[in-house]
Amino acid sequence: MRAIAIALFFLACMISTSPAQTWPAHPVRLVVNFPPGGAADLLARLIGQSLSEAFGQPVVVENKGGANGNIGGEMVARSAPDGYTLLMSSGGMVAINPHLYATMSFDPAKDLAPVASVARVPFYLVVRTESPAKDFQAFVADLKANPGKRNFGSPGIGSSPHLAAELLKKMTGTDAVHVPYRGAAPALNDLLAGQIDFLFDPGIALEHVKAGKLRALAIGSPQRSPQLADVPTLEELGLTGFDADAVFGIYAPAGTPPEIITRLNTEVNRALSTAALKERIMTVGNVPAAMSPDQFGERAREDSRRFGVIIRERGITASN
Repeated sequence: MRAIAIALFFLACMISTSPAQTWPAHPVRLVVNFPPGGAADLLARLIGQSLSEAFGQPVVVENKGGANGNIGGEMVARSAPDGYTLLMSSGGMVAINPHLYATMSFDPAKDLAPVASVARVPFYLVVRTESPAKDFQAFVADLKANPGKRNFGSPGIGSSPHLAAELLKKMTGTDAVHVPYRGAAPALNDLLAGQIDFLFDPGIALEHVKAGKLRALAIGSPQRSPQLADVPTLEELGLTGFDADAVFGIYAPAGTPPEIITRLNTEVNRALSTAALKERIMTVGNVPAAMSPDQFGERAREDSRRFGVIIRERGITASN
């Protein structure tokens, strides 16, 4: 009887132990659905290091780019909802891609659960320093004088930087040719090499701006960037209501235990409150943005409504 009682005791202990109490018991995989070198990748490596320290388990960053973030997004959506496979993504994969693709093999809004926002990513309008556009007014004048002759890069069709440029074209009555890339880093490389004329950069170009290789003409945010406080917003320059900001953050497969999501959110927000991580995020041109899972999910829904309008108006599809 004593042996049976002991066995029942241990069984009760196992049953009463929630997933969050034992999680994580082994390394966590953080999938980035864009190539290395872009904003999502940099943020994943920064927050991943903080989470590794908090959990006492490695957080392994793995890049699975392609299809505007859909490949990595679907990979995580189809993973076991146990907290061991997470996604670091731009908000665009959740908020924008459903407007771009006639069909998708998964539904980001239903198959992924918002966990934690990591950073607000402003987009900086940048040109090479040898560009004749010394300021935004000269930039617009050049576009108007050369309709369809200037080109711009982006991380892909329908990406937030692409939509920022489309919004700029709409509000200024100008035209320029879109050149999509497989990520922000290759687009930046071609700007530096003179292959394209301008782009909206998610912060990875700031070091080149500070080094004098690129010129930041404006920022597509409602407020100025702390990193480049002397660069005006496009709203200040006359484009009323211009807001192309994106929020990058962590998602989990739908069905992940709420205790795990709560713990992840708590640890991410705690990390974002530290001076060291704040400074590192600011260094790459982004702004720390702590949110609850509900706030993060609502932001995605707001962005979906906002960007859905420009996508429909400009007739943008994933096959463009």
